[in-house]
Amino acid sequence: MGRGDLTNGQWARLEPLLPRGIKSGRPPVWTRRQLIDGIRWRTRTGAPCRDVPERYGPWDRVYDLFRRWQRDCTWARIVTQLQAEADAKGLITWDVNIDSTVCRAHQHAAGAAKRGISRRNRPAGSPSSRPTTGSDAPGAACRVAGRNLASRLSQIRA
Repeated sequence: MGRGDLTNGQWARLEPLLPRGIKSGRPPVWTRRQLIDGIRWRTRTGAPCRDVPERYGPWDRVYDLFRRWQRDCTWARIVTQLQAEADAKGLITWDVNIDSTVCRAHQHAAGAAKRGISRRNRPAGSPSSRPTTGSDAPGAACRVAGRNLASRLSQIRA
């Protein structure tokens, strides 16, 4: 077990929350615990996937498990269940922080008309010039939860 790997107590709390495999057949070569430790190592260090140490399994298996669970919101479900358990035991204090900071931009940053530059009118059927981001897509909340999982799992008390 490495320095940042899940302890036995943490694994005992996490294992029942993991999805059950529906495939029968050849037993896996790499345990889920090793692969999850590999995911945690990668998110903790910020290293590329290909640099995951061999003790956690092949880097592509670690990446595949992370992405598969990220796409089907497994990470979000796990974090939600862990938070619900901790809240039921009174281990979470839900403090609300409201930020009333006002940011003002310079008039040139607001898109004011510029002298001497003619802007072409877009046809009515053309798409918006505003680029779409990944957070606009459906399921964006579960992608965010997947990124923060390593930090939340490290805070679990055995």
